[in-house]
Amino acid sequence: MAPSLSDLLEEARLSARALLDYGEHLFSPTVRLGVTGLSRAGKTVFITALVHGLTRGGRFPVFEAFDTGRIARARLEPQPDDGVPRFAYERHLKNLIEDRCWPDSTVDISELRLVIDYQRQNGADRSLTLDIVDYPGEWLLDLPLLAKSYAEWSAESLALSREKPRAHLAQDWHAQLATLQADAKEDEQATLKAARLFTDYLRACRDERFAMSLLPPGRFLMPGNLAGSPALTFAPLDVPTTGAPPDGSLWAMMERRYEAYKAIVVRPFFRDHFARLDRQIVLVDALAAFNSGPEALHDLEAALEGILDCFHVGRSTFLSSLFRPRIDRILFAATKADHLHHQSHDRLEAVLRHAVSAAAAKAEATGAAIDVVALSAVRATREAQVQRGREKLPSLLGTPAPGETGNGEIFDGKTEVATFPGDLPLDAQALFAGEGAFRGLAHDAADNSDFRFLRFRPPLLERDGTDEPTLPHIRLDRALQFLIGDRLQ
Repeated sequence: MAPSLSDLLEEARLSARALLDYGEHLFSPTVRLGVTGLSRAGKTVFITALVHGLTRGGRFPVFEAFDTGRIARARLEPQPDDGVPRFAYERHLKNLIEDRCWPDSTVDISELRLVIDYQRQNGADRSLTLDIVDYPGEWLLDLPLLAKSYAEWSAESLALSREKPRAHLAQDWHAQLATLQADAKEDEQATLKAARLFTDYLRACRDERFAMSLLPPGRFLMPGNLAGSPALTFAPLDVPTTGAPPDGSLWAMMERRYEAYKAIVVRPFFRDHFARLDRQIVLVDALAAFNSGPEALHDLEAALEGILDCFHVGRSTFLSSLFRPRIDRILFAATKADHLHHQSHDRLEAVLRHAVSAAAAKAEATGAAIDVVALSAVRATREAQVQRGREKLPSLLGTPAPGETGNGEIFDGKTEVATFPGDLPLDAQALFAGEGAFRGLAHDAADNSDFRFLRFRPPLLERDGTDEPTLPHIRLDRALQFLIGDRLQ
């Protein structure tokens, strides 16, 4: 099919922006690092800890340029994009260190510029500009919609909603869907109700009992200033995957609004932000999937495959490939490793590696380096040996967040406790096996799941004089080495 005029104009805009960025990079070497992840994966904490560690002298033994002293200093500078909100680094740092609470989740895009002065291995002094772009992972899962018609998206969404455990959560929406005729006259009130019930279904899927990850369109769960707009007021219908809707029909109305969503929400994000990234880290809360059960893990696997597929989008134009380096490094990071004993950190990494293995194999043709790490950008626990009878159990010490429960106790947010988190299996495949493996919260109303991880408060840090204390972490330096270490040689 020949490209449309709008597609050609879009490519022209992308190429022009790529040429401008290329010229800027010649005089000021810059890495645009995308930081994303699905809800509650820890994007805000990761960026805050990264910036604080580089600017305040964190402990990064695996980050070669930092550990050997070749990085002279790192400093914040005004961000380059005037139309993008600044990442609220100072407020988030106060949340972590002074208030000992986790920052609010990412609901919109933001940006921060960090300039790193360093000495090359040949002794020459240089500077690297690191532009950090923070955006919700749900937006990334919207990018495949650009290549899908409304009918294709409807068919995929409906098929997914009829699988367990989603089918139970979609009952109200499915009941209303059964009353709709796609070729009937367009109906605003029926459309509003369908959109509301569809959104309720997506929201229920995201609940921690089920922890589903594959939930596009992303803006339905974080509408912002588009709440109530026609671009966010549509839902899937049972329609043929081929053919055109009758004029003035409910099908035509839903299709028009679906296309408006792509034009108003998805394309601008791709054009103005995603297409300009050089490096990418995708943060994954795999522990939430462990809590929920095998279905959540398989859904996470599908979501990660969809995310990796996104990195194929928009690479076909000559100018964009010539003047803008494509994303050449992608790091998948299993967060909250501090909720496990260090003996399970490699096992957590193996689970995530298994989840992305199929998608990573497909992505090898792009030439991008892909790696996996288990990390904790801010470590909220410390390890200890706890005596139980004649045994000494490897345990974690930390302060559970107010309202957390364990063994029938409700925690007050002030008392430090010891907890035994359990060991992940040596074989990552066991967690995906389903029957005979583990069940999780989605199957157990009594909250007696195979894996149950407490939410801990950020750690209480001791101040040394007037300097801000450094934030403890797990493998944050390894992530930095992979993402930007080669650019500091």
